[in-house]
Amino acid sequence: MKILALADVEDKALWDYFDKERIKDVDLIISCGDLNHHYLEFIETMSNCPLLYVRGNHDRGYCMNPPLGCVDIDDRIYDFHGLRILGLGGSMRYHEGSDMYTEQEMSTRIRKLRRAITLRNGFDILVTHAPAKGYGDMDDLPHNGFECFNSLLEEYHPKYMLHGHVHKDYGHFVREREHPSGTRIINCYDRMYIDINDEDHPARGKTGSLLYDLYTGMEDRHKKKYF
Repeated sequence: MKILALADVEDKALWDYFDKERIKDVDLIISCGDLNHHYLEFIETMSNCPLLYVRGNHDRGYCMNPPLGCVDIDDRIYDFHGLRILGLGGSMRYHEGSDMYTEQEMSTRIRKLRRAITLRNGFDILVTHAPAKGYGDMDDLPHNGFECFNSLLEEYHPKYMLHGHVHKDYGHFVREREHPSGTRIINCYDRMYIDINDEDHPARGKTGSLLYDLYTGMEDRHKKKYF
């Protein structure tokens, strides 16, 4: 499976000077926030594959104009052929406004997702806008990472964490980091291609959660019956 991950800046090769080769063989697109909704709509249309997104701290316009045809995964887990993807957008709160959270507020969002995570026996990819504290963040409040993300990684050991928010030209940019939990953390500023192997996640219906595997099995049989 090939994922195209995006964040923070609109890539001219994917928009102004669209090059179809840039999306060749891509199975899934994930936006980590702060991107023009027209840009996401265009890429989703041209790629003809699902585009999932979380909101960045500059995406308040999505309230009136969400990216049409794309899937908002904030505060939910999305199952893509067995790949369990958890979305937690937004940044550290540095003034009043939407899509910004205190450490406590982000922790509360995670706590509300515990039942969904347990039902699915964990998750494979954490998609955020902001980094985890100490792993690609910066010293200024707007670009601080969340400590609760570290706790989430330590508890569930997802294969990947994808984020944006810290731009390449800020001077502290590192594309990939290894978290002590074993999670591969990737700053998806601009664009990043990620190859997901079958062994990186359980097959659909094979998560080890009896209830969830039963549900997905019934769902798949229903789709086969009518499609």
